[in-house]
Amino acid sequence: MNDLKPPRTEEFKLEGGKVLEKVKELIHAGNVRRIILKNEEGKVYMEIPLTWGLVGVALLPIFAAVGALAAVATRMVIVVEKVEE
Repeated sequence: MNDLKPPRTEEFKLEGGKVLEKVKELIHAGNVRRIILKNEEGKVYMEIPLTWGLVGVALLPIFAAVGALAAVATRMVIVVEKVEE
């Protein structure tokens, strides 16, 4: 028997300036497995796999990349895969 549940997904459509703030909020929530950033047409710009060991300084390059991407995009879709516990 396989007791693993498929990840639950949520989508958020945000203006470019609010993307970094939302990504930080999602990472700090702790139950996120992966974050996918894409445009409204569905083109994937970035996938961020998250693990339990990813904290602090390791997140700085991710935040910098998300911030740069959000600066050039007017609207982005954030797809979040959450771990069901």
